[in-house]
Amino acid sequence: MMQVSHISKIYRNDLVETVALSDVSFKIKKGEFVAIMGPSGSGKSTLMHVIGALDLPTTGTYILDGEDVGKLSEDELADVRNRKIGFVFQSHNLLPRTTALKNVMLPMVYAGISKEERIKKAKDLLEMVGLGDRQNHTSSQLSGGQQQRVAIARSLANNPSIILADEPTGNLATAQGEEIMAIFQDLNKKGHTIIMITHEANIAKYAKRIIHLRDGKVV
Repeated sequence: MMQVSHISKIYRNDLVETVALSDVSFKIKKGEFVAIMGPSGSGKSTLMHVIGALDLPTTGTYILDGEDVGKLSEDELADVRNRKIGFVFQSHNLLPRTTALKNVMLPMVYAGISKEERIKKAKDLLEMVGLGDRQNHTSSQLSGGQQQRVAIARSLANNPSIILADEPTGNLATAQGEEIMAIFQDLNKKGHTIIMITHEANIAKYAKRIIHLRDGKVV
């Protein structure tokens, strides 16, 4: 499903050159649950931006579902992000004065799905993450753990190939974090491919495989 080959990412300005990623290679198969782990400054965030089609590598190739992401235009990259990748961020990134239902429906608007179908699917997804009774609550009326459940439901809206979770429990209490990881494990059992960025060993252990980064390299 995903093949990262000899990826490097170098940031340059007039004074300094910073190597964020150096000759990174790995493959991820359909249905895997992989954690990408490393300390602060190891290159995790940069790698997430590359595999999430949010940024392009300086050198190397990134193949997603047989498509060379590095050769795509900005519009094509946006289309890949909307169709193939479901994002779950540490800070949830929900619209605060919008209901859970409408937050989950949002990606489907951009995909051109009918309103009737959007409502039905969003309700089904909120039921799946245990928030069927909270669909008309705004984000600001939900706890941090509930907001992350909404974010997970939203990430599934367009049936993505991959769920990409960036420090998904970073702002949550331990019990809430465990609940969120149980949802990811359940999704993985149902066949979803999950890639999770984390610096926490107790969170990475939920994955079936861990890729360790240090100083921009796979160790």
